[in-house]
Amino acid sequence: MGVAIAFWILAAVAVIAALGVVVQKNVFRVALSLILCLVAVAGIFILLSADFLAAAQILVYVGAISVVIILAIMLTRQFANGSTANTLRFPALIVSVLLFGLLAFAVLKTDWPSSTAELPDNTTFALAQQIFGNTQKLSENSGFILPLEISAVLIMAVVIGAIVIAREK
Repeated sequence: MGVAIAFWILAAVAVIAALGVVVQKNVFRVALSLILCLVAVAGIFILLSADFLAAAQILVYVGAISVVIILAIMLTRQFANGSTANTLRFPALIVSVLLFGLLAFAVLKTDWPSSTAELPDNTTFALAQQIFGNTQKLSENSGFILPLEISAVLIMAVVIGAIVIAREK
């Protein structure tokens, strides 16, 4: 019963924060609403016993992507309030309602099978062995640690490049 209550609270927070992303006009508040939505989704992952996905959600999306978005907003001060005059609001509303109707129809008419298998206690160790390889025997499979570190250096170079390009002279 407690898990169901926590799920509905996190789902409501995620939906309200997602609506805040769409409705608000201040771009900085939109970014904060996006962070709240991503944290609520990470909470739902925790409820589903997907602890690795929750940690990745927090580290990658909340910790990295959101910081880059806020940095970009702060570096471009002239767009603080977003676009005030948008002529495509009504067509976008029509497309959104049609898409929502199509998705609701698909969700309601699909037979969703459920599994009766026991959930694993800890998925993080098995995933860490797949990503980082066997840490006891480094001479064997080293996993994906090198591509992971290369992508981290590449992301850092992109952020530094964005700061250099966007700074005021």
